[in-house]
Amino acid sequence: MQAGVAALHLEDQVQSKRCGHLLNKQIVSEDEFISRIRAANIVRKKHLGDILIIARTDALQSEGYEVARDRLKAAIAVGADIAFLEGITSKEQARQICEDLAPTPVMYNNVPGGLSPDLSAHEAKELGFKLIIFPGLCLEPVFESVTRAMKGLKKDGAPPKSGQDRKGSPKALFEVVGLRECMGLDAAAGGASYTGGV
Repeated sequence: MQAGVAALHLEDQVQSKRCGHLLNKQIVSEDEFISRIRAANIVRKKHLGDILIIARTDALQSEGYEVARDRLKAAIAVGADIAFLEGITSKEQARQICEDLAPTPVMYNNVPGGLSPDLSAHEAKELGFKLIIFPGLCLEPVFESVTRAMKGLKKDGAPPKSGQDRKGSPKALFEVVGLRECMGLDAAAGGASYTGGV
């Protein structure tokens, strides 16, 4: 795909969804879930090439294992490439879903402190998973750093001095998110936005 997207998740929660590791999630009917997967598969075949469809279900908590498993089987039958059972509660259940959905690859969501066991990539592979994601990996350190900085600001009336909690500069931050590429594009297009430097 031109945007560089390799895969996308389609799930069975209602539009006003919540994190899969919170309680009392609401899900749509199986028919609606399967129609979402089917529609994505139709569009993929016409326009998107080899993008992968990951079918995610949050039905485990409210409907039980068998219903959740069967939703994933139905999603696979209409074109999903990868299965994602959210909120797995044990290693035994993790192994079971991989066995029940084989040979379809199953993805594991590692959310330390969430509903599921905190598995390493190696442990997940041993249980049968083909993919593992760590969506919160950067959130906790960011939360801790921002909290520390804000407490410092509240206490001292100024942000932490460079060299203590702060590292880098605005320029260094912009370089991480593509400043050099932006400068190159501007120059190639005949622009002069960066002729005076940054």
